[in-house]
Amino acid sequence: MNSPITKLADGRYIVSQMVGTGGMADVYLGLDTRLDRQVAIKVLRRDLAKDPAFVARFRKEALAAGGLNHPGIVAVYDSGEENDSPYIVMELVNGQTLREKMQTQSISLPRSLEIIKGILQALDYSHNQGIVHRDIKPGNIMITNTGDIKVMDFGIARVTDDMGATMTNTWNVVGTAQYLSPEQATGELADGRSDLYSLGCLMYELLTGQPPFTGDTPVSVAFQHVSAPLIPASQIKPTLDTNLDRMLAVVLAKDPKNRYQDAQAMLADLENVIKGEPVTTKIKKVVPRRKLLSIGVVAAVLIGLGYFALSPSATPLKVPNVVGLTEVEARVLLKDFNVNIQHAPDAQIPVNRIASQLPLATSDAKAGSSVTLTISDGPGNTTVPVGIIGLSLEEARYKLTAAGLLISQTIATDSDQAPGVVLSVNPVPGTTITAGNGVILEIASGNVQVPALVGLSEINARTVLTQAGFLIREITASDPAKQNGEVLAQAPEAGATKTIGSVVTITINRN
Repeated sequence: MNSPITKLADGRYIVSQMVGTGGMADVYLGLDTRLDRQVAIKVLRRDLAKDPAFVARFRKEALAAGGLNHPGIVAVYDSGEENDSPYIVMELVNGQTLREKMQTQSISLPRSLEIIKGILQALDYSHNQGIVHRDIKPGNIMITNTGDIKVMDFGIARVTDDMGATMTNTWNVVGTAQYLSPEQATGELADGRSDLYSLGCLMYELLTGQPPFTGDTPVSVAFQHVSAPLIPASQIKPTLDTNLDRMLAVVLAKDPKNRYQDAQAMLADLENVIKGEPVTTKIKKVVPRRKLLSIGVVAAVLIGLGYFALSPSATPLKVPNVVGLTEVEARVLLKDFNVNIQHAPDAQIPVNRIASQLPLATSDAKAGSSVTLTISDGPGNTTVPVGIIGLSLEEARYKLTAAGLLISQTIATDSDQAPGVVLSVNPVPGTTITAGNGVILEIASGNVQVPALVGLSEINARTVLTQAGFLIREITASDPAKQNGEVLAQAPEAGATKTIGSVVTITINRN
């Protein structure tokens, strides 16, 4: 799509100038010559088109949104692939995003409530079609030039019958941190009530001028969604109707069971507010149908095996990332795990902050299993730990990190040991050195493939590289069109064969 004019689908679509860009795709103005109408054409970026995961996600967007036909949802007309570049043909919407509106003008209370109503009507329809959006935020809401409300970008939407629809990374904000539901932040299943929570965050910001939770990093914001109390909107803007406080308290409840159970219930209360009547906030306590199915299946299996109780530990959980947090903050996020604490000097992590964790963030672990946290004692001397020889590279890395040390170099040596096993350590175990220094490991040689990292979050990329047996070197660059912390480039490229323990360089977006 480098030329000003391109044709797609055997000339049916004429592509002209670019009109927008995002994290995954560029959007162009187009003409459907068969129907003689202007369209928007979203094309997956070429650097991502080489990654099967991004291509699959892009195709899922077309499938998810293509089955939706509602005036409040940007329509998807067609999809295809040209020169290995997948594209989606969409309704052309003339207007601004809600984010652009909020940045340039003050939106009145009546108009704010109309916008929320329009989004709720679209969500009510998509949820009834079995589609959860999972990324409701001002940037994904269009306000047309005629004032209509349209929800767009179902790029991370999931069919609600997909039992595996959890976040791939606890802090890989699939869904922007300021609008992230607690269950998405902790890697649990997202359903329609998660969309309502995100909409509640958007509603709070529309009414007060600020999001319900803010912080210096996505991690700190996500932590607040999970644990911080909500400040009533009327405390920020005293002129607000207290009925809006009641609505927001329900839709922003930490536990999905205490929220509106569907968009219709929230719409009913919103209609009452618009008419000046009190809200009911009646929450129907229900078990979602998905869960009913899974409980029924599991119960049948357990009864057949002679069990009479369900075990919650059977389902693995994603271990949250707690590096950099205090022990108190980490324990809140790790409430489903047994937390072990140890201390070690660390030249990079501030005193009394988590310097490392095991298992690594995003790993699967059973509820009640142990997570070991190493708390930084700050700069100082430490000892090269014993017991490193014979460990895998990943195990050795954790043990050294827990002691406040880094791996500065690995030397691959032919050996009858399994690839990556540590053969020797320099300085030798027991040596006292300054925390933050590096050690040299001699490891058994072996070749491994470099994983695909572009587009992942920094945390996810680190986890993938560590588990694959590579050392990590980071550099930074800035791309305002990408998420902060996203991997922009890697070297060597994905699929290259390298010696285990060698260095992979990743370029991290720092806006």
